[in-house]
This record gives sequence, C-alpha cells and structure tokens, in this order.
Amino acid sequence: MKKFLAFLLAAMLTLGCVSFASAEDRVGADPELVKAAQADGELVVYGSCEEPYLAAACQAFEKLYGIKTQFQRLSTGEVPTKIEEENGNPSADVWFGGTNNPYDALAAKGFLDNSYVPANASHLLSDLYKDPNGYWYGIYTGILGFMVNKDELARLKLDVPQTWDDLLKEEYKNLIWFSNYNTAGTPKLAANLMLQMKGHDEGIAYLVALDKNVQQYTKSGSGPSKNVGTGQCVIGIGFLHDGITQILDNGYDNVGLVIPADGTACEIGPVAIFKGAKHMNAAKLFLEFALSPECVELADDTGSYQFLVIDNAQQPEAAAQFGLTLDAVWDGYDFAKAVVETTQNVEDVINALGEAATDGRFKTE
Repeated sequence: MKKFLAFLLAAMLTLGCVSFASAEDRVGADPELVKAAQADGELVVYGSCEEPYLAAACQAFEKLYGIKTQFQRLSTGEVPTKIEEENGNPSADVWFGGTNNPYDALAAKGFLDNSYVPANASHLLSDLYKDPNGYWYGIYTGILGFMVNKDELARLKLDVPQTWDDLLKEEYKNLIWFSNYNTAGTPKLAANLMLQMKGHDEGIAYLVALDKNVQQYTKSGSGPSKNVGTGQCVIGIGFLHDGITQILDNGYDNVGLVIPADGTACEIGPVAIFKGAKHMNAAKLFLEFALSPECVELADDTGSYQFLVIDNAQQPEAAAQFGLTLDAVWDGYDFAKAVVETTQNVEDVINALGEAATDGRFKTE
C-alpha cells in the first residue's frame, strides 16, 4: 500500500489546474436532480468536520441552489447516538465529514442509505475512498500523528516523541492529550491501528499503558490540537492537518508535527445520506456537491488542510509545505477489517480501562 499511496500523493499534488467554469458546471449535477432538490426546498446537515468548513460548504450549497440549508456541528460519536435514538426518523438528511469508522458502524446497523450512486464518485482517486456497498463516499483523507509544543518540551528538557512506543515513557506522564473513545472518531482509528499493528491483546495493553500518561481526553478529535499552541497540552494525538491549522491560521509557530516513525493510519472523511431522510432529492444533490471541486476546495479557504481525494480538485499546498506524505501510512493497515472490528475494539479498550474510563479526564462537553 505504501508505494500506491506515495504514487497517489504525487498525482494529487500535481492535479488541479485553475478552472474558469461556473459553479454549476464545477458540480456537474443532473438538471432534473437539481429541479427535484429545489422542490424539496430545504436540507438538514450534520457535520463532523471543523465548523468553519461545514458552515462554508452548507452556505455555498444554499447560495448555489436556493435550497434552505440548516447545519449542526456534532462529533462523530454524537451523530450515531442521535440517529440511533431517532430510529428511522432522522432529524437530518446528510452527514458530512469526520472519520469513516463511525459511518461504517452506523451503516452496519441500517441507518445509512445507499440507494443513490453520485455521478461525481467517478472522480474519486481510488476505491479506497468509498464504502464498497455505497453507504458513504470520501471527500478527504488525513494522517494520524502527534502535535507537540516545542517550547514546553525544551523547557522540560524532554525529547520530541518519535514513535507510538515513545508515548509510554514515564517522562511524558500528564503531558499527553487524546480524545474520548465514546465521542470522537480519532481514537477509534488509533485503536484499530494499535490492535492491528501489535495484535489484539498487545494493542489493548498498549492503550491501557498510554492512558497512564494521558492528562485529558477531549470530546472532539481536534480538541488536543487546539490546546498545543497555548501549552495547556504539551503532546496531542490527532490528525496532523489540525496542527497545520494551528500553525498557519492561529500563529502558533511553537507547534511541531510528528509522523510516527513506526507507522500510522489515515482517516477518510466521508459524506453520506441518512436512511429515511425527509429531503431525499436535496440530499442526493448535496452528495454531488460534496464530491465536487466547488465544495472540497472550500476546506483550504477555511483552515482545513486535509488531502483531497477527487481528481479534479486543487490540493492544499500546506500538506507538502510541512512534509506530510501519505506514504507514512502503515502498509499492513486493513480498512476492511477495521469496518468489521471497530465497535468491538473500542468496547474492549473501554472495558480494559475499567474505572479509568469513567473519571473526569473523559470529556463529553
């Protein structure tokens, strides 16, 4: 997989010539679908990407098609809980962004709709970036790693951690922030990675040992990144594009980015339709929009610097600027296996943590 991803990144970074096409042309939706979607009149979106990107995407969709678009930012742990409680009568039509593991879990329980195949899915760079059964389609991917406050580590006379195993060193006790397994998608990906890389039992043991050095588990996967620059969090585990946001948009040049030398995994940020969506045609049109340059290029404009996974979009330059490459993804990571095992893996981790998983470090607000 590493050679494939390296080739893929090279292709991605050279794609995206400037287009002078209209916004409608850049989306390329069927006029009949547009007409039907406009007859629906409105759309409700749950988003698990960062709120500025979510807002920009929804506002652009509303402006482009005249369809009233409401949106709410929820973590990838909150959305499944809400949709399952609504049990076939969802209060939203589509889900936008976040990480794919919770999408997989919700699809397995019958809460996502796969009746519509978006034409723009033909622009996906690989089948890796869509659910094999059509329940979700990828719009971006990002690399899991560490963000560190270089000033604080220097003050404490500590080295920058370079591997996952480094994080277990006693010297990092109470310096690490992670995110809550129950409310965020990021730790679900990390759990899958550790259990695949080390084996089930050793992976569980690793995460229990890591817990001893974790000061706080934030509600959102991006929570650690937002506190590294201030020094409140010295070492944060999360997606490295969130660290780029802190450096470029918030001016924290004391933040360092680390790709684990022993390998890592990548998220896939999807878009999907909820089963029983009340505005189905508007939801279908939003899928086409989400898989178009008109939508995904808004990420770079709003401080989201993930790699884009459609072949006609212009890549953010920031990832290359900071030396991020997709060839850091561990060759052995099995996405299909993760789909099947995520729910059980997370349950096993929570059970192994025992009382530690119910203490005040695990934030839900």
